[in-house]
Amino acid sequence: MLDYVDMLTRRPFAVSREHVENLRGLGFDDTAILQINLIASWFNYINRVADGLGVGRP
Repeated sequence: MLDYVDMLTRRPFAVSREHVENLRGLGFDDTAILQINLIASWFNYINRVADGLGVGRP
């Protein structure tokens, strides 16, 4: 799962059906895979918003 999240964060263009199938092979169902994707994507989004606004920087 963490490998998938890392790829989604660093190289989202490289995520393929194979990556999703690997998650299924680890026992994650479609709902869990969607949740993994949504949570990782939300954190990526909100961190970029914060970075773009300089939030938390002196």
